[in-house]
Amino acid sequence: MCARVGMTQERSYESYQAVFNLPERERAPFETVDVEIHHVAGSFYYLSGEGGNIGLSIGDDGIIMVDDQFAPLSEKIFAAIRTVSNADIQFLINTHVHDDHVGGNLHLAEHGAEILAHENVRTRMMQGIRGNQPSPKAAWPIMTFVDPVKLYFNDEEVRIIPSPPAHTDGDIYVFFTKSDVLHLGDVFRTTGYPNIDVGNGGTLAGTIAGLELALEIAGPETKIVPGHGVVSSRNEVQELLDLTLEVKSRIALLVEQGLSFEEIVAAKPTADLDDKWGSRLDRFLPGVYIGLTQ
Repeated sequence: MCARVGMTQERSYESYQAVFNLPERERAPFETVDVEIHHVAGSFYYLSGEGGNIGLSIGDDGIIMVDDQFAPLSEKIFAAIRTVSNADIQFLINTHVHDDHVGGNLHLAEHGAEILAHENVRTRMMQGIRGNQPSPKAAWPIMTFVDPVKLYFNDEEVRIIPSPPAHTDGDIYVFFTKSDVLHLGDVFRTTGYPNIDVGNGGTLAGTIAGLELALEIAGPETKIVPGHGVVSSRNEVQELLDLTLEVKSRIALLVEQGLSFEEIVAAKPTADLDDKWGSRLDRFLPGVYIGLTQ
């Protein structure tokens, strides 16, 4: 067992994903994407389109925006916002570093938005992720943090709360307390299994702790906006946490039996869950296995 663990430490996260031999995901052409605005509660809205859900607090003080999808969608995003408000976007908060959540940063910065994010988001944007070049300097967050911070805006307290390293090592939650809406970024998704991006600092332990933290923050009536998917409640977060713990338990048993990652994948330990939670196990099982073996 010790020898097997030693071997796993030499493997890249991408090598685990390659075991699944899945084709590259094809995104819809940006010109065909419809960006739609939805009211959730109080002063809070969200935008759906292509990429992560965008959160919006709209009121007398202006607009707080949470994430911004891809750069080519920026004009469509602005047009959707303008159907509700012509106010300036004062603050942009990034929930993590992936390009479907920070791709519009440069465009927003050029329009005067102040960008806030976890310190690790700025660091990774400065370095570039997944073999890509660094992001343009103007797209980097200008205000960063590693501890909780608060904004007082649109007549409510807005809490920005770092998560343990879960989806990435720069995950944050944004809680709009008066509207009672919690945006969880990609730590919580309703579109499938958790995405543990080990290559960008995500961890199994942090995914579990991050979902537990979300349950601590949310009240019984809190509307929860996922990084991807539909507006939910504490029940759906609990369901994803239970799923994660169940899969962790199953994989732990196979690891204890000495199975390699390839053998675990071949055993199909989540076959009874895949119809409901999706087949993109290349984003989940590697994170579970690495979390158990390293």
